[in-house]
Amino acid sequence: MERADVSLKDLFLVFAKVGAFTIGGGYAMISIIQEEVSRRGWLSDDEMPDIVALSQSAPGLLAVNISIFTGYRLRGVKGSIVATVGAVLPSFITILLIAALFGNFKDNPVVIRIFKGMRPVVIALIAVPMIRMAEKVNHDWTKWTVSVLSLVLVAFLKVSPIYVLAVIIACGTAFYYWREHR
Repeated sequence: MERADVSLKDLFLVFAKVGAFTIGGGYAMISIIQEEVSRRGWLSDDEMPDIVALSQSAPGLLAVNISIFTGYRLRGVKGSIVATVGAVLPSFITILLIAALFGNFKDNPVVIRIFKGMRPVVIALIAVPMIRMAEKVNHDWTKWTVSVLSLVLVAFLKVSPIYVLAVIIACGTAFYYWREHR
């Protein structure tokens, strides 16, 4: 469902802006990308969780995958290339500059405080889209229970997400067959 009304230039500029002003990687980009594409009417709020799920299941960096799938959804193969270059180029240039200059400043107390001050912002940038997506997909108490229990197991009890997913798949399959054969 390609959108011809979205210019490649606008697509590049939006993703370059997201890439330039997002600190914290792919998860931090989700809410900003969603805001940008929703505000422009390019995608609905309901389409973003599908793009994020697809991006997480594909190999590679989440930020790059989101750019690829969003660009593809809007303008096909050209859109995926343009969105990806837009998202990656600012970080690439920034890393080159940091590599050239950071050696002189890495022990500077001001630089150290700046990076420590950014940590809570990065956490918020990651948490907000996750909470928004949970609100969209968790329509009853059982889904909320599974989401919260998974969060507790993985984040606080350090259980491997692979085991959590395996148990959820097994339970979901068993529940499906139990309900169908009742």
